[in-house]
Amino acid sequence: MNIRSLTRGDGVVIGAAVLLFIASFLDNYSYNGAPSGLDLPSLWASGPVLLSVVLAGIIGAALVVVARAMPEPRKVVGLDLGQFGVAFTVFAAWSALGNVIDPAGGGNNFGGSSSDGPSAGTGLILALIATLVMAGAAVATPLVPALQAALMPAPKPQAPQPYGAQPQGGYGYPGAQAPQPQAPYGGQPQQGQPFGQQPPAPAPQQPSSGGFSPFWFAVPAARPLFAEDGSPAPIAELAPGTWYLAVEQRGAQLVAQTQDGRRGVLQDTSGIQRG
Repeated sequence: MNIRSLTRGDGVVIGAAVLLFIASFLDNYSYNGAPSGLDLPSLWASGPVLLSVVLAGIIGAALVVVARAMPEPRKVVGLDLGQFGVAFTVFAAWSALGNVIDPAGGGNNFGGSSSDGPSAGTGLILALIATLVMAGAAVATPLVPALQAALMPAPKPQAPQPYGAQPQGGYGYPGAQAPQPQAPYGGQPQQGQPFGQQPPAPAPQQPSSGGFSPFWFAVPAARPLFAEDGSPAPIAELAPGTWYLAVEQRGAQLVAQTQDGRRGVLQDTSGIQRG
């Protein structure tokens, strides 16, 4: 699982789930004129509220977040886990709305007038707010670009170590050797270097066509990487929070290289972050 692939919308879903869990320990309903010391039941004391609001909302949020963090979507009965999660959050919000309208069931008729019956408690009202925010974020994340931005910023790529460079070591470092001064141009060869042999010159780098220089980049959302031969099936998926190397540019598209060495064409380059 890659937590860096979570979006801002997923962060809203997580925050709403935390608010729903806190609300579950508060009052389910309240009475007008009830004494302040009266111990009223929480949302955990009501089976319908617990199953249809609290557990349905938390399970839905967990499915949405887990589906986003997984490298490949998992399907159950032909549907993605994320779609199941969105359905659970919408169902929890709908159930919370019904319980706020009629917190005790039966039309609030407890042998008296409607004003004497129970009304929605603090926990039930907070649960309605939490499930509405959760369902709204779960539904709107694939549609709103602002919610699709990465929740955690991608780390800057580290400068690659020069080819053949040895790790620096100080006194007592295993295998450390004192640095030897390099001979100036035309000077005598260093100890251990055959006489008359010049040190190898670095291989010149060939300039890319069209003046293109490779660069590191990160994608704002998960995007497919297609084969260079134009096959319609993707060969990999670029995840937010990971840096990839762009090795070639083909019009508006980029030829990217993944960390395991695979190369492919990134067709959607909008909103990428250059390193």
